[in-house]
Amino acid sequence: MKQSILFLALAGAVWAAPQDIRFPASFEKLAEKAEEAVNINLDADMLGLAANFLSDGKADQKQVKEIVKGLKGIYIRSFEFARAGQYSMDVVEEIEEQLKPPEWVPVISVQSKKRGGDNARIYFRRENGKISGITIVSAEPKQLTVVHIIGLLEPGDLAKLGGNFGIPDMSWGPAVKGDEK
Repeated sequence: MKQSILFLALAGAVWAAPQDIRFPASFEKLAEKAEEAVNINLDADMLGLAANFLSDGKADQKQVKEIVKGLKGIYIRSFEFARAGQYSMDVVEEIEEQLKPPEWVPVISVQSKKRGGDNARIYFRRENGKISGITIVSAEPKQLTVVHIIGLLEPGDLAKLGGNFGIPDMSWGPAVKGDEK
């Protein structure tokens, strides 16, 4: 479910301006409680440097290099916990407090009715009638992930970025024979 939502949201981003959300100190302290913590901070310079390791001779890597030229940053925080309840929704609210209208618009919201279920929200930042930022907040019982991407993107580019720079592979649609996990 998460990957499909992530793909749908990211595929709609067109342009993102260099304005970051701030990860609060309480959010950053979650790494101490987590069994696994991912902390990715790639500004435009770091993305350019990382893109140098991609090959121009491989079509998919060449496409990723072209996409990266327009990005201003990719910021990801993901925490996986041993059991449910090891983080408070207060830390999620600290992030979402920064994502308020009129600049930020929630475009997709998925909430589980069962207690401790999966919750995901996708926000676009609007500026002069354009999408100028995207933030995805996914809060599951044992995992919390925030993806914040800023920079120039065309629809469909984010599926191509999947598997690079800490962005998960975004598969969608029916499974192809031999592609099942």
